[in-house]
Amino acid sequence: MDLPLDFATLRLIWWGLLGVLLIGFALTDGFDLGVGSLLPFVAKTDEERRMVINTVGAPWEGNQVWFILGGGAIFAAWPFVYAVSFSGFYLAMFLVLSALILRPVSFKYRSKRPSPKWRSFWDWALFTGSFVPALVFGVAVGNVLLGAPFRLDSDLRSFYEGNLLGLFTPFSLIAGLLSVAMLLLHGAAWLSIKAEKGPVLDRTRLIGTVAGVLALVLFAAGGLYMAYGGVGFRIAGAVDMQGFSNPLRTTVEAAPGAWLDNYSRYPWMMIAPTLGFVGAVVGLAGMWLRSAPLAFGGSSLSTVGIISTVGLSMFPFILPSSVDPQSSLTVWNASSSHLTLFIMLICTAIFLPLVLIYTTWVYSVLWGRTSTAALKTNPDLY
Repeated sequence: MDLPLDFATLRLIWWGLLGVLLIGFALTDGFDLGVGSLLPFVAKTDEERRMVINTVGAPWEGNQVWFILGGGAIFAAWPFVYAVSFSGFYLAMFLVLSALILRPVSFKYRSKRPSPKWRSFWDWALFTGSFVPALVFGVAVGNVLLGAPFRLDSDLRSFYEGNLLGLFTPFSLIAGLLSVAMLLLHGAAWLSIKAEKGPVLDRTRLIGTVAGVLALVLFAAGGLYMAYGGVGFRIAGAVDMQGFSNPLRTTVEAAPGAWLDNYSRYPWMMIAPTLGFVGAVVGLAGMWLRSAPLAFGGSSLSTVGIISTVGLSMFPFILPSSVDPQSSLTVWNASSSHLTLFIMLICTAIFLPLVLIYTTWVYSVLWGRTSTAALKTNPDLY
């Protein structure tokens, strides 16, 4: 069956779509995680905390769609990546899911009783359910850049040779803390748009500024580590972009500093790290100038730039192996079949615009600041 798009083009499109879904998750659910992580520190009274919670109370469930879409895209378009990562990083995934379970329970149960101890417990549960995923997602990205400790045998069975504690290395912790700082800045920017003016915004401005500075420092530190820390992988032989998926057909070698190769080969890719730095600076400027659009626009640009930097640096790798580089998974050797990618692309072309249109409509309806006064008159608020 002749398809309108060749196999290599479809693989490249789906690599880009995976990036779009991950960025969509970071931009939407990212500010939820940031607000939850900020909650105990920017809001001191019960009214202030309820107001902060309700800035994300309406859209947070819908934002989870991007998380589900990202996992579904990996499962359907990159089955090798799904099999290796979800089985190898099982304990890390379990930790993240356990933390994420705390979030809906905290939202629903927090205000069911007037007891200060009861409410404080669920406030810290919401903090845990937001901070832990933000940290672990970043640590996971750091481990992807370092290479995951897995190997494939001749039958393409995956064997993971790492453990949970082994994921927390100096570089992966830099990546994890960068993820936290990035989302704290994004959450602070969201509060600058949604929270009423007053003490909460003053505290948010201070913590958001610290988070923005840390994001700049950690992003620079991560770049220096990638350049001089002895990490990187490179395809050493010919690449068959049209061939069937089999990771063992690709010759890969560990090559310190290779994650920067793409920037010399394709100078336009420098747009990504530039956005990461410039966006954070713009977000900081918005904080200090008390400009909510500038703060949120800057934090959003920084998030897009930081995530894009990882993807563009690694291309065409998706999940390299640190113990057996030959088993590394790339855009060209780990995808679903030609027909599968094409059918899924048609479905995506139909349904993704609907998701975007619906999401835009929901945010337009829910737009406006959340106030402490509304807590006394609106029974639908948490």
